[in-house]
Amino acid sequence: MTPFGEAMRTLRKSKGVSQKQMAAAIGVSAAYLSALEHGRRSPPSFDFLQRVAGYFNIIWDEADELFSIAGMSHPRVVVDTSGLPPGHTEFANRLAHAIRELSPETVRELTAILEKRSGGE
Repeated sequence: MTPFGEAMRTLRKSKGVSQKQMAAAIGVSAAYLSALEHGRRSPPSFDFLQRVAGYFNIIWDEADELFSIAGMSHPRVVVDTSGLPPGHTEFANRLAHAIRELSPETVRELTAILEKRSGGE
């Protein structure tokens, strides 16, 4: 599951809406919503995100957060290390090989380091 899939499922369930109901209301298939929620699809389009925000009457700040989460939810990430020092390429490859074995705590620790480095963006 991706961060966006989790956020959309939580939002949908908090409103008491089934995938089928939501899909019909925003003009997509229930299978597409299921694939999004389970992280089997690329992040949705801006148009889709606007339809979701409109369907749930999400205020601008919350919609902006949802759009941001969608941008961080591609299930197959490509890291371009061309032009970077060899250690960066090695790190990216090690992470790619080890990601499935990292504990949730380790992922939180690494995320905190990245957030601190980037100023929380």
